[in-house]
Amino acid sequence: MRMIHRLALCFALASAATLTASAQQPAAPTITPSAAADSAASHTWNTEQILTCTVSDCWQLAGKNEATFFDIIQQLAGISAQVRGLTLPDNAEAGKRTGEYIKAKAKTDHGQLLYAIVDAAVRHVGTRPAATN
Repeated sequence: MRMIHRLALCFALASAATLTASAQQPAAPTITPSAAADSAASHTWNTEQILTCTVSDCWQLAGKNEATFFDIIQQLAGISAQVRGLTLPDNAEAGKRTGEYIKAKAKTDHGQLLYAIVDAAVRHVGTRPAATN
């Protein structure tokens, strides 16, 4: 669970920086969005929407709210890790690299799919689970 908190902090830092710019213009790890932890109905998007939204679209979909935008990033990270069969490391440095990557890519192109950015970040830090015989 500590890995999730570290990753969450880094994503939060990345999204906070991204939001300012956006406003202007096998088993996967469990990542539970903070606003949606108790109820799936607590957010206004579905998976298909966020998979096809740009950075700016996701910001709008989140109601221009940092916590909600972060929930979208968390959900996308969980989807990416699951689809790719990756495990996210439990270390602060990996979380920091991930957050910096997302922030830099989101700032450069607000029209890029947010999922593509998050997926690339997950691929940078994720590892394949050890094979068991």
